[in-house]
Order: sequence, then C-alpha cells, then structure tokens
Amino acid sequence: MGASPVVSSMTKPETPSPIGHPHSLTEDIYALVIGLTFIAIGLLLLKTAGLVTGGIAGIALLTSYVVPLPVGIIFTLVNVPFFIFAYFAMGWQFALKTVAVNLGVTSLMTLMPRALHIDFINPAFAALAGGTLCGMGILALARHGAGVGGTGIVTLWLQKKRGINAGRSQIIIDTVILLVAMSVIAPNRLAWSALSAFSMSAMVIAWHRPGRYIGY
Repeated sequence: MGASPVVSSMTKPETPSPIGHPHSLTEDIYALVIGLTFIAIGLLLLKTAGLVTGGIAGIALLTSYVVPLPVGIIFTLVNVPFFIFAYFAMGWQFALKTVAVNLGVTSLMTLMPRALHIDFINPAFAALAGGTLCGMGILALARHGAGVGGTGIVTLWLQKKRGINAGRSQIIIDTVILLVAMSVIAPNRLAWSALSAFSMSAMVIAWHRPGRYIGY
C-alpha cells in the first residue's frame, strides 16, 4: 500500500515562502549611512588617483577637474534636475531619500580630509576599489528605496518600468561619460577610469536583479 497523504505531507519538507519582510526605519537609515559612506570613500580613492568613473559620480569627478569646486558640492549641484525627475518618476519618498543621500555625500566629502588622507594610491587599486565601493554604495541605497541621483535614477526607473537591467543601461551612459573624459584626463588614466566604471556597474548587474533579493 502506498503512503497515506497525511504521512507524505508530514515527511516532505516545506519550501520556505519567498516573501520578503519590510525594512524597518532603523534598517533604512543604517543602510543609507553605509551606502553613502561607501560612495564617499570610493570617490576619494578615485579623486586621489585622478580618475573618473560612471554615473553621477563620474560626472562630478570629471567636472571637478575643470571647475574649482569640491567634488561633494558638484555632486549635489548637478543632481538638482534629477531630483525633480525622481519626484515625478519614482515618488516623493524616493526623491526625499535621494536628496538626503546627496546631502550626506556632500557632508562626508567635505569632512573626509579631516578623517582620511592618502599620500599615494596605485591607479589600478583606485579603479577597482573605488569603483567597487561606489557600486556597493549604490546597491545598498537601491535596496532601501533610495539612490545617489543623476543617471542612477534614470536607470532604476528604466528597470522598474521597462524591465531593462539597470547595470546594462548604466554601462551605455558610462561609455558616453568616458568619451567626454578623453578631453580632460590623460589616456592612461582614461583606461583605469574605464575599469572603475566597469567595477561599479558590475556590482549592480550582478546583484540588482528581480527576485534575487526578497526584502523590501
């Protein structure tokens, strides 16, 4: 005789339900702090090596080489039009968090020289570590409903509304940024900058996928 349905149901392990649990306010704040700290350190490494990267971070770094303003301030200024887009495209909560993140990055970049001073950094290390840290920061923010603004808002919106992977669309934008950078930085620095942009986008491509993360 075959096993009864009751016995079968008792012996068969149940598959956990893939339903995420909402993040608490404390978890959101903690994630935002971690994310913007990663981004600030990543920007410092790239700036010290004279490199650029992709996204709004790359635009801010690139601008800082031709405009005598701190990277943190430029980071926020170029983001203003994207804040407006974020409000209408992603909602007021996303926009509010994004503004808070930008103010945090600006504040950290202003205070960073008092906390960390780098006399020398290998451009290869700066490209890999700086790009990866920026990517990790962006990922942490995205997981908690925020972003650094700029092109990141556009790519997250495209993924949410059109199903286009944010990392892949970011690569296209980053290519344009690097092409513009050719007129500002040395060719050898451009190559390392391309590596930093790839390192940043690779984090988003690998980990920011529908269904990979069930928290929200």
